[in-house]
Amino acid sequence: MYSPDQPLPTFDEVLLCSSQTTAEQVELFLRRCFIQCSGGEKIYTMLYADELSYDVSCRTEELFQHLQHYNCTYRLIILCNCEREHSYIPSVFSQYKVHMIPQRQLDEIQQYLQHHYRITGISRSAAYVFKNNMCVGIVSSKRAGMGK
Repeated sequence: MYSPDQPLPTFDEVLLCSSQTTAEQVELFLRRCFIQCSGGEKIYTMLYADELSYDVSCRTEELFQHLQHYNCTYRLIILCNCEREHSYIPSVFSQYKVHMIPQRQLDEIQQYLQHHYRITGISRSAAYVFKNNMCVGIVSSKRAGMGK
């Protein structure tokens, strides 16, 4: 949010982890992170890494230890659920742990995201379905089974 004109992360910079994430997926992601590119400005992020299976977590640690010897300028963020801080990945990387508290107000964050997710110009896009021509939206309900 400090650079509002910078683009949001692309698909190759973010790995959304789950218990079904494979070691191969993590390996491909980490190799992209550690390969020295001409730009070198990308910040790679693993989300919910605490949900990786034990075997995949062990392989992730091994690969991380191996690859970091080849590139000391990598930029990697691993986000985990604080309620699962004793699972494998958060424990292994605990020496790098930083507790995050949002530094911006909710309305500032919403304005920032609206800036990046608004469809501009005249086009036939599904974004016209969402409020203010947004290309993403969240539909929720407090009652289950309401077709949302």
